Amino acid sequence: MPDLIAKPALGAAPLTIAGTTLSENGATQITAIAPYPGSQAALAQALRPLGLTFPAPNQFTEHGDVRLAWSGRDQAFLIGGEAPADLPAAVTDQSDAWVSLQIAGPQARAVLARYVPLDLRAASRGQSLRSALNHLPLLLMVEAPDSYTLMTFRSMARTAWAELHEAMIKVEARLALT
Repeated sequence: MPDLIAKPALGAAPLTIAGTTLSENGATQITAIAPYPGSQAALAQALRPLGLTFPAPNQFTEHGDVRLAWSGRDQAFLIGGEAPADLPAAVTDQSDAWVSLQIAGPQARAVLARYVPLDLRAASRGQSLRSALNHLPLLLMVEAPDSYTLMTFRSMARTAWAELHEAMIKVEARLALT
C-alpha cells in the first residue's frame, strides 16, 4: 500500500497587499462531529480530556492548538486534534476536503466585505460563521478584529485565492484614490 503524503492545497507563498497578508494555513486534521440526539451530557464528558466544550452556534472553543468550531446545525469541526474514541456522535474525517486560509491586516475586513455577505464590524474573537466567499461555501472564524481564518472546499482553493487576491488589489487601488 502506498504511503500518502499530506500536501498543501496551494503551496502558495504568502501575499501582502496594502499591509494585509493572505496565506495558506498548513494541513491539519479536521474531523466533523455531529452529536447523536440526546447525547449532550455524554459528549461533554467525552470532550473534557481535550479541554473543549461543544460550541454554541456561531462560536468556537479552543484549548491550546485544538479547536472545536461550530460548522452548522448540530455539527462542529474538531481542528488540530484527534477525536476521542467512542464519541456519542457521528464522526467523519474531513482533513483532505478543506483548505484553510488566513487573512490578516488593516484591510482584511475591507477585502472580505467585497465577497462575504456578513457585517464583520461587530464580529469578535471566538465566532465561527457559515457564509459564502462570493459563490464558494465558507466557514469563517474570527481570530481578532483584523484577522480571520477562512475554510472552503479544497477543490476550490485556487478560486478562493484568486478572488481574495483580486479583492486585495481593488482595496489597494481604492486606498490610492483617497
